[in-house]
Amino acid sequence: MTTIIARPSSKLASIKVETINNLPLFKFNNELQARMEQLLERKKADLLTQEEIIELEEIAELDKIFTHINAILVAQKRH
Repeated sequence: MTTIIARPSSKLASIKVETINNLPLFKFNNELQARMEQLLERKKADLLTQEEIIELEEIAELDKIFTHINAILVAQKRH
């Protein structure tokens, strides 16, 4: 059996920087956002393949990282 390892860095090309309230924030591009929503719907229906589970893990990890970075950026802007 081959073990597949999640590699969030494989999704970095799908990240954009969007200025919101004069603050640059990291966001998923439309395609990655749509893919994440599709995978979440498949997960709710218990239809994910092993490859999709790993892909969702990659996207979720990036989401956590960029949410954290964006929170730091917002906090710095307030001070």
